[in-house]
Amino acid sequence: MSNKTLPVWIDVGVIPLINVCLAFFVSGLIILLIGESPLEAVQYIITGAFGYDEGIGYTLYYTTNFIFTGLAVSVAFHAGLFNIGGEGQAYIGGLGVGLMCMSLDSFMPWWALFPFAIAAGAAFGAAWAFIPAYLQAYRGSHVVITTIMFNFIASALMVYLLVNVLIEPGSMAPQTRSIMAAATLPSMQELFAVIGIDIANSPLNISIFLALICCVLVWLLLWHTRLGYAIRMIGFNDNAAVYSGINTRRVIVITMCISGAMSAMVGINEVMGAQERVLLDFVAGAGFTGIAVALMGRNHPIGIVIASLLFGALYQGGAELSFEVPTITRDLVVVIQGLVILFCGALSLMIKPSVEKLFLKLYSKKETTNV
Repeated sequence: MSNKTLPVWIDVGVIPLINVCLAFFVSGLIILLIGESPLEAVQYIITGAFGYDEGIGYTLYYTTNFIFTGLAVSVAFHAGLFNIGGEGQAYIGGLGVGLMCMSLDSFMPWWALFPFAIAAGAAFGAAWAFIPAYLQAYRGSHVVITTIMFNFIASALMVYLLVNVLIEPGSMAPQTRSIMAAATLPSMQELFAVIGIDIANSPLNISIFLALICCVLVWLLLWHTRLGYAIRMIGFNDNAAVYSGINTRRVIVITMCISGAMSAMVGINEVMGAQERVLLDFVAGAGFTGIAVALMGRNHPIGIVIASLLFGALYQGGAELSFEVPTITRDLVVVIQGLVILFCGALSLMIKPSVEKLFLKLYSKKETTNV
């Protein structure tokens, strides 16, 4: 290996795994300090996330949202853009999905409505990301600041719409009417029932397949298209991209719009699937978790799927843990999740030099042996 770089399987797989183990080790020390068994806590987390079919359903349901938001962060990050606005883009994207579904659900089944809902959600999410993108590309405003601000604007806008405009008549809750049953996405329970398999009900629906398709599309975009090459060129060296003739401003706007559209797919899972309506705070922090997912997954679709599954397991397993062990509250579960984010995000490169040194040492020994 003449360029002396780590192979992808170590950078995307081994290093994040070591970081997760370090996070769980520190979490275990905290649990030990409050007088509980770390091994028992791990057992509850694993059992809650993967031990029964309903738990698996909830784990994969959370995983679906994290894949969408992780891909959104990843696409922007490859262009050197830190999109922290996934929360707001998913929120507004869900509004687009809801409006489309409520407009067409009276005469369209879900399979006919599905592409229209995807298009509406993507358009709303991309439009919400367009303004920060334009301000970054043409006015010099920093995309981190503008996307954070747009999260708050999206939240306030949704409160106004759901309380004053879109609220279901006669309802006290700030939410729209329910989408007609024939126009909602089939749950995995319904899908398995078709082939004669009975599983417990959960929010998991067929949008998980959409998430996996998006992974393939992002991989094709970034590594097998001219636009993807331009995106990665800007992220690698903006000056070199300008010198090579790439319209960096245009590519930045397009990249952020793609990122916003990807975040908006959370609305498909939530509005057309799990919730069957638009309601307040249906995103539930998935946009921010997507940042940690992308960092942990090294901005690669395969790594993002693995990281999303881990965080999905933490969400579902953590809920089971706090229920079974009263001394481990929900707040402590959030601390454990935060430690995973810390080690896999902020401290993600902490052990990389050591791993790289060890790998190169072993590789040089292997080359010497072969000679």
